[in-house]
Amino acid sequence: MSDLVPADTTEDVRARGAGVSRQVAVLPVGSFEQHGAFLPLATDTLVACAVAREIAGAYPVHLLPPVTISCSHEHAAWPGTVSISSVTLHAVVRDIAVSLRRSGVEALVVVNGHGGNYVLGNVVQESSARGERMALFPAPEDWEEARERAGVVTSLLTDMHAGEIETSILLHAHPEMLRPGYETSDFVADDRRHLLTLGMSGYTDSGVIGRPSLGSAEKGKELLASLADSFGAYFSMLTSADDGADG
Repeated sequence: MSDLVPADTTEDVRARGAGVSRQVAVLPVGSFEQHGAFLPLATDTLVACAVAREIAGAYPVHLLPPVTISCSHEHAAWPGTVSISSVTLHAVVRDIAVSLRRSGVEALVVVNGHGGNYVLGNVVQESSARGERMALFPAPEDWEEARERAGVVTSLLTDMHAGEIETSILLHAHPEMLRPGYETSDFVADDRRHLLTLGMSGYTDSGVIGRPSLGSAEKGKELLASLADSFGAYFSMLTSADDGADG
């Protein structure tokens, strides 16, 4: 679990910043919510941190510690789930961005590990409209490219929660965190049009929607490698000299 918190010193950050035209910080945002009986409550945080660390291994970015509790209201029916309001999450990310700019880090990429954090899109849109440099990663297109490259069988629609993708990433990055049972926990519910009203409990008893039985460490490794490659376009956009670029 030590890889969830960056080990940089202030001198490391200073040296890295001296070698780039514009400093970019990467903020993993996870959640603390049920992921069935076999994945930990911190799954989304572990996934976001795995993606962010893969990025930090390939690009000169300022890796931040994760936001570990976010907007998990749709999972409230399960013990252990904890949420904050969207207003609070919005404020936290904005405050972090303001603090970074004070110290000379002009751009922020929010690496989101939880699909229910809809407000993060608003944060990025509003910040970009003010002329600030911010981006949300990965986009659905990045996940789709990663899914295809890794040979993930389940579609993004079906692989909604505790499915093939999340299980694969944890099998690769944190295999010690999985409990027995993912091999027999597949459950599909593609029509979820009332999710915001009914929550997850309206569609699944186990908390799983997806096919975790198809997960593998090899797929997890390829998913992360693909996302790191996709991040290149974001890094170029945020570090370009064009002040009109938006996030």
